[in-house]
Amino acid sequence: MQENIVANAPLITNDAVVLGLLALILGLVFYTSTSKNSACQKFYKYVPALLMCYLLPSFLNTFGIVSAEVSQVDEVAKYFLLPACLVLLTLSIDVKAIAGLGSKAIIMFLTGTVGVVIGGPIALLIVSAIWPELIGVTGPEAVWRGMAALAGSWIGGGANMLAMKEIFEADGKIFTIMVTVDIVVANIWMAVLLYIAANHKAIDAKSGADTSGIDKLIADVEAFDKEHKRTPELKDFIFIIAIAFGAAGFAHFAADLLVPFFQQNFPDLKKFSLHSKLFWIIVLVTSIGLALSFTKVRRLESVGASKVGSSFLYILVATIGLHMDVTQIAEAPKYVVIGLIWMAIHVALLFAVGRFIKAPIFYLAVGSKANIGGAASAPVIASAFHPSLAPVGVLLAVLGYALGTYMAWMCGQLLRIIGS
Repeated sequence: MQENIVANAPLITNDAVVLGLLALILGLVFYTSTSKNSACQKFYKYVPALLMCYLLPSFLNTFGIVSAEVSQVDEVAKYFLLPACLVLLTLSIDVKAIAGLGSKAIIMFLTGTVGVVIGGPIALLIVSAIWPELIGVTGPEAVWRGMAALAGSWIGGGANMLAMKEIFEADGKIFTIMVTVDIVVANIWMAVLLYIAANHKAIDAKSGADTSGIDKLIADVEAFDKEHKRTPELKDFIFIIAIAFGAAGFAHFAADLLVPFFQQNFPDLKKFSLHSKLFWIIVLVTSIGLALSFTKVRRLESVGASKVGSSFLYILVATIGLHMDVTQIAEAPKYVVIGLIWMAIHVALLFAVGRFIKAPIFYLAVGSKANIGGAASAPVIASAFHPSLAPVGVLLAVLGYALGTYMAWMCGQLLRIIGS
């Protein structure tokens, strides 16, 4: 057993080295993407730089150089850099402008939720025609039980996924398989969304979508930045770091008090993710950032607050990429096929509704990722359109946390009817 562990160990296990590699990858991508070299310019004309920041780290995991299971870099990024990033991206936002975005963002988010609820049962029905052994099983190893857990992840997040595992009593093997499906399929869709984000203007122009609300939000933030812009000094960067990590630290402190309080006094509220530390951290830092946007602290944007936040975000993108292993597709083909069909239904419904209401592609992308990826990746996709839009992704992701348990339970009941 010990020999297998050693044999399968990644080449690099030191997280300081892993972080250094990710930093070098980001530096390489930014250097080549801004290069005047004709070959580089042609390459990045078709392949977005942000997509490369995501894909290149995946090769480290795929070829065994780094293991996402061994490395804790992604945990550091998720629990430290993400909260700091959200504060810096949120403090410059115009809350009234977000409210002025209208109902289309909510409609697209809910459409994405419905796509997950109905997509799972339809996918199972389709694939069972090829592999009939996938249905008719009633025990803990039943495929539908694992899919119910996956529905929790694709509507709310990890906490919702674990909740569905317990509710529908999925065994460890089928749950592990669905975790693999989650990683493979969700990351493929993540890559597609990053490509879409890089070409959103052409897509919206072709569809005739009304982007005036989004354009106004971006313009307001840029106008504020231009009006107050000045050359940053060292003290400005210290203030930015102080606000970012100070708010993140407070959120951690408060979450450490809130989580055990709700666990002990309100056990039934676990279904709302109120027992999740990350949930409280995300909610608190977003609230702090929005509160600061009404104060003079907002002026930190004029010295590059959102750029510092975006730097943290790119590190997060790279750490998310570490979880992608393309070889996993071959390990559980029939289950990955289920996941791909499921995701295709989710996406098709989003495009159909988006086309009908002429929603900008931004609403489709963020509405989807707020379901599929939650608070860890929805702001990544939102900021790929523009850093000013990151809070929209956060707010929708929090809504996903709230709906996740209920809608995933509904999906599970539909899956039970088909699968058992």
